[in-house]
Amino acid sequence: MFVLLKQLFSPKNKDILRRVSFTLLALFIFKLGTMIQVPGTESITKNLGFLELMNAMGGGAFKQFSIFALGVSPYISASIVTQLLQMDIVPYFSELAKQGPSGRRKINKINRYMGIAIAFLQGYVFSFAFLPEGSGALEYMRISIILTAGTAFILWLGDQITQKGIGNGISLIIMSGILMTTPTMFINAFNEMVKTTSTQAIVMGIVSFSIFVLVYLAIVIGVIFIQQAERRIPIQYSNKTSSAYESRQNYMPIKVNSAGVMPVIFASMVVAIPSTIAQFLKNDKLMLFVEKYLNYDTVTGFAFYMLMIIFFAYFYTYMQLNPDEMASNFQKQGGYIPGIRPGKETASYIKQILSRLTIIGALFLIIIAGLPIVFSNVSNLSANITIGGTGLLIVVGVALETYSQLESRLLTRNYGGRW
Repeated sequence: MFVLLKQLFSPKNKDILRRVSFTLLALFIFKLGTMIQVPGTESITKNLGFLELMNAMGGGAFKQFSIFALGVSPYISASIVTQLLQMDIVPYFSELAKQGPSGRRKINKINRYMGIAIAFLQGYVFSFAFLPEGSGALEYMRISIILTAGTAFILWLGDQITQKGIGNGISLIIMSGILMTTPTMFINAFNEMVKTTSTQAIVMGIVSFSIFVLVYLAIVIGVIFIQQAERRIPIQYSNKTSSAYESRQNYMPIKVNSAGVMPVIFASMVVAIPSTIAQFLKNDKLMLFVEKYLNYDTVTGFAFYMLMIIFFAYFYTYMQLNPDEMASNFQKQGGYIPGIRPGKETASYIKQILSRLTIIGALFLIIIAGLPIVFSNVSNLSANITIGGTGLLIVVGVALETYSQLESRLLTRNYGGRW
């Protein structure tokens, strides 16, 4: 890493350093936006429940009810919808998925427009839910337009980072939003653990805080390990010669957690639907039912949340990796798995491996998503002090991806400089 930083500040890498500086400037602008509150509104003081993930991804913008309160969640919702439509549900989207880069550009444009529409609907729902009763329709419309404009600006800013900066702009904005709340969390943890009532209390508090930090770091290392872990399936090609030059082994890598963080987001959305409906309708009976049976802090709500994560882990993995399609592609390219017949047996073999890897990935997601819920129930600390969580998974994934892209750019530039 230190070698990478040294290369970054090298005079011949000014272009890459300029890209990094632009990225940091854009993220600073995003931070400023999270602090600008929507005129005529107040900060949300009550517990957000299922909306805590949205608040964390936006750097606390939702609780502040700033102009960036919705963040990029409408765009994520739109992306999820278009991904589902590509599963031979709507032929047009299925065709776009098969068109390669040009199809992806069209889908991305559709995601933008759909995200803006979803932002307006979400803005209206949240303004209706959180503004005082008796507010007029024009007030709801004004808030909705402001929140929609905020989301549109974030999407534009993310595109600028992708084109002129380093990494995926939308992902970096999500990561920076989560990281904004991290220092505050550690400061609050230190203040609550270290009591100044006596010397013994101070010592015990420092020990407790040190253990808290070490556990947090251990979880980060564990997340990195799982995110990088993969199963390599050996592949041979019948049209390749066995010469020393071409005899190197080919592999098809399958990640242990192929679904990434998407199963947790899907599960959170499913669990959030009843609560969103109850808040919009302001139905006390429905709200009571949600709080009693579907809240994360209840046994039934927690169990339902975990089951949804397992279900969507399998659903999303098989949506991304189709064993039958993979086996068919191998056969067309003259490739095969040693000891496995091409065709149905290859598809069955891949399906078996995917099933085993997915259960490991799903269990990992359950642990990461369930840790903050369990921790908040067994500890005496504030609800905003957590261990693990979806946010950590997002941060590690985006950081690894951005680091790989930066390293690749520097290696390409230095390699090219030798010639």
